Amino acid sequence: MIRIACIAVLLLGLVAPALAQSPEEAGLSSSGLKRLADRLNEGVAKGEIPGAVVLVARNGKIAMFEAFGYRDRDAAAPMQKDAIFRIASMTKPITSVAAMMLVEEGKLSLDDPVAKYIPAFGDAKVAVKRENTDGTEEVGQEPQRRQMTILDLLRHTSGLTTGGAGMNGVRQSYLSMRVMEADLTNAEMVDRLARLALLYQPGTRWEYSLSTDVLGRVIEIASGLPLERFIEERIARPLKLVDTGFEVSVAKKDRGAHPQKEGPRNLVPPIPDVTWTATLKSGGEGLVSTAADYARFLQMLMNGGELDGLRLLSAKTVERMTSNQLPPDIKMGDDMHLLGEMEPSPQVGQGFGLGFAVRTASGLNPMPGSVGDYHWSGAWGTYFWSDPREHLYAVFMMHAPAARQTYRILLRELVYQGLVK
Repeated sequence: MIRIACIAVLLLGLVAPALAQSPEEAGLSSSGLKRLADRLNEGVAKGEIPGAVVLVARNGKIAMFEAFGYRDRDAAAPMQKDAIFRIASMTKPITSVAAMMLVEEGKLSLDDPVAKYIPAFGDAKVAVKRENTDGTEEVGQEPQRRQMTILDLLRHTSGLTTGGAGMNGVRQSYLSMRVMEADLTNAEMVDRLARLALLYQPGTRWEYSLSTDVLGRVIEIASGLPLERFIEERIARPLKLVDTGFEVSVAKKDRGAHPQKEGPRNLVPPIPDVTWTATLKSGGEGLVSTAADYARFLQMLMNGGELDGLRLLSAKTVERMTSNQLPPDIKMGDDMHLLGEMEPSPQVGQGFGLGFAVRTASGLNPMPGSVGDYHWSGAWGTYFWSDPREHLYAVFMMHAPAARQTYRILLRELVYQGLVK
């Protein structure tokens, strides 16, 4: 009887998360989660955020699944739990899972050079600053000391960066070459990107970058499928992520969450409508989803790659993805300190796995958590984290970029204070 009971407990987490009879049944306190609800309602009332959807699960059961505020404040339309959001960089973990599925099938290897799939990257040069005898600086180029690999793409050590105006010539070149324009195909995007200099030598710096977008193109080449079809046919449909894709149909338009005016200039953030279709299928930032869909994806990872009897990844692959993959001598890119508590550096007790940041030490990060928890966020305000030690994960969906840092820390604080044994 004891053995049967133990097996039942183990199997409990392998199915999709079910709504608990009470938060206490899942290992969270009702009064603790009410604090979170009250604070979110206060944020809506003060105009900090238009609205949000929160899903918190522990021990395979949903302790909290609530909507707050407005889906569209201007239209006085209340937020609904099935609201659809642009999840931006929360796309990266899904694309990373797609790549690791191909690794398990022998179609990719983490030590493969990216040039094996996109030959133009084999000739990419690296930007290097040189000081002249008169004390001035100029930027030259040098060959790669080693080729960037699939592992580099997954952990953002490829030498790639993101576009940005300013003094950095490499970032400016991304804008000048329009590498992420919506009317490009993924093949055209990487073709333009491969013509530009790398910001760093591959493997020497962690730099948040378009690495996962390049990975999306690698997935297309290795699988023979467009990225949107691979994610739909191999991940979204099998996991029953019914509202996850690069866009949703016009029939679902009224479920799309809207931002509000914010920031010092009181402007509406330029978040594309969830029905907007781009030719470019960005593996780094292109997906839309709901809190319930993303929770199923996280439960699959929490279960070691399996959900409802369907296995997407082996448990060892999930263990690999959720472990720090950064070498001990890795340096952060020059501007990465701007990520604050999200920076995957020893100074904040974090590293980076294959698709998300991973906590490596206690006591160094302003966000509460456990060693081994993994997380990432989206630029428009969405956020998730998973804490295997506590059998806990949370999904936070909102469209409020200006409030994103405040609320992801707040969410963690108010969830962890509600834990019970």
